[in-house]
Amino acid sequence: MKREQWGSRAGFILAAVGSAIGLGNIWRFPYMAYENGGGAFFVPYLFAMLTAGIPFMIMEFGLGHKLRGSAPVVFSKLNTKFEWLGWFQVGIAATIAVYYVAVIGWAMSYVGFAFDQSWGTDTNAFFFSEYLKLGDNSPSNLGNWQLHIALPMALAWAITFAAVFTGVKGGIERASKIMMPLLFVMVLLLVLRVAFLPGAVDGLNYLFTPDFSKLTDTKVWSAAYGQIFFTLSVGFAIMLAYSSYLPKKSDVTNNAFMTVLINCGFSILAGVLIFSILGYMALEQGKAVTEVVSGGVGLAFVTLPQAINLLPAPYILGPVFFLALVVAGLSSHISIIEAVTSAIIDKLNVSRKVAASSVCGIGAVISMAFATNGGLLLLDLVDYFMNNVALLASCLIELVIIGWLVKVSDIRAYVNKVSEFSVGAWLEVCVRFVSPLMLAWIVGTNLVNTFNEGYGGYAQSDLLMLGWGLTAALIAVGVIINIVSSPAKNSAEAQEANA
Repeated sequence: MKREQWGSRAGFILAAVGSAIGLGNIWRFPYMAYENGGGAFFVPYLFAMLTAGIPFMIMEFGLGHKLRGSAPVVFSKLNTKFEWLGWFQVGIAATIAVYYVAVIGWAMSYVGFAFDQSWGTDTNAFFFSEYLKLGDNSPSNLGNWQLHIALPMALAWAITFAAVFTGVKGGIERASKIMMPLLFVMVLLLVLRVAFLPGAVDGLNYLFTPDFSKLTDTKVWSAAYGQIFFTLSVGFAIMLAYSSYLPKKSDVTNNAFMTVLINCGFSILAGVLIFSILGYMALEQGKAVTEVVSGGVGLAFVTLPQAINLLPAPYILGPVFFLALVVAGLSSHISIIEAVTSAIIDKLNVSRKVAASSVCGIGAVISMAFATNGGLLLLDLVDYFMNNVALLASCLIELVIIGWLVKVSDIRAYVNKVSEFSVGAWLEVCVRFVSPLMLAWIVGTNLVNTFNEGYGGYAQSDLLMLGWGLTAALIAVGVIINIVSSPAKNSAEAQEANA
């Protein structure tokens, strides 16, 4: 089956950037910077971008382009024993897809609420009690199904399905060419408006004033590396799949640099947006910026609706902001589903239409668990284990395989051959030493802390089943597929050798 290709370089870059830029850029990066020394955070962040983000992206683009396949195919071609890692990454992508769509659904609902500020003055009570109807639930006691959450989630799935079903060139590329410029324009317009609000400068001072004492804190360096891996969509099958659709003549190095730099630039732009709003809020409420900031879901769906209430023309700025969140989320969701779909196409040799219909259909049904009273709690627990345990462990294993068990010099030589400018030995140093050492430390710390302290006050049974158990199950499925596939592969290779 002839492999599809991107129609243009711009289409590929926009799709890769669309995957990397997601909801996390808009709410996670500003909060991470604020928590970890403000302006000083940019030092470890830029160091992590140069030593982990760009080398990892070049490596994945190079592998996908050279070996022309989804993650399981790429690792299998390196060595049949490594195919399990590709399936582990596809499993992580599939798991993230089914809960990520819930947050997109919430953002879609909030586009409507923003026209008349339906969330009222107590945005905390509105989000948790009125919208999510979060009662006395737990990740394993989900309560009732909520149609008002399920409907926008179904719409999000329909948009993703349309893009993936139509194909790389006709669907994903076309969607990215509309979505990404739209996202940049919306965020830029919001920044230009809120940066001139009274108090905005105070918020920006909190973001950009460096607390250099934080640079000696290892947790800050850990946060910077974690944010880079979290935001770039590396290590969970996406960039391998996307780069496998590149034409033979493609400037891999340039594409990788552009993807990482645009993504990180957007994160900083989002930081300016969020902290201008928080500075304005602090002035209006007579509080310090430290008292109005909350991270994660709280920032997007509790703090920012409060801010929108205070903004001039909230009925315009509010819908635009949440529409930007929806677009950022959808572009990432499309890429995650494509990573899973391409693996199914390669493995079962089925058509794109069959694979996309199966993946989106099954995914949509499973995701409805997050359209319940306890959906947020389930999402919080699964998200923690996927991002802080499974994804970072997958990145570490990939770096060890590429850096130590496969010749990284061969990948560097290949990338230099097809690119306009060459990368030096720093790529090998980063892939073999700097990134694995940092990741080993982060993963080790996360594992020890989670073992000892648990997470979020959830019951041990929930952690075992939905955290550790789910992660172990994804690895087990990958290993089983690998074991079942190997005899067939070895037999086919033997027949080819004898022919």
